[in-house]
Amino acid sequence: MNREKRPLVVTIVSCVYIVVGTIGLVYHFHELLSRSDGLRDAMLVEAVELVAIVCGAFMLWGLNWARWGALAWIAFHIVLSAFHAVQEFAMHLLIGVVIAWALLRPEAARYFRGLRGEGT
Repeated sequence: MNREKRPLVVTIVSCVYIVVGTIGLVYHFHELLSRSDGLRDAMLVEAVELVAIVCGAFMLWGLNWARWGALAWIAFHIVLSAFHAVQEFAMHLLIGVVIAWALLRPEAARYFRGLRGEGT
C-alpha cells in the first residue's frame, strides 16, 4: 500500500469511479437477464463497468496502473460519445478533461509514484 498521503482530488475521483461503475453495473444488469441476442454486448458493458470499479478501488491504494486505466476508461467513453449527440460528447469531454487534470497533477503523480517507484 502507498504510504504517501492521498490527495483529496484522487480520493474524489476514485470514489466517483467506484460509484459510477457500481450504478452502471446495477443499471445494466437487467440486460444480461433479458437478452438472448446481444448477450455479448451486455457482457461487454458490464465488464466496462467493472473496470471503473477496479480502477477506482486500486487508485485509492495508490497503484499507478489504476490511474492510467481510469484515464483510458474515460477516453474510451469520450470516443464512444463522439458517435452520439453533441451534448453527450461535450459532457464526456469536459468530464475527461477534469479527470485528466486531477490525476495528472504533480501531487497525484507523487502519490501514485509513492515509495515503490515509477514501475508500479
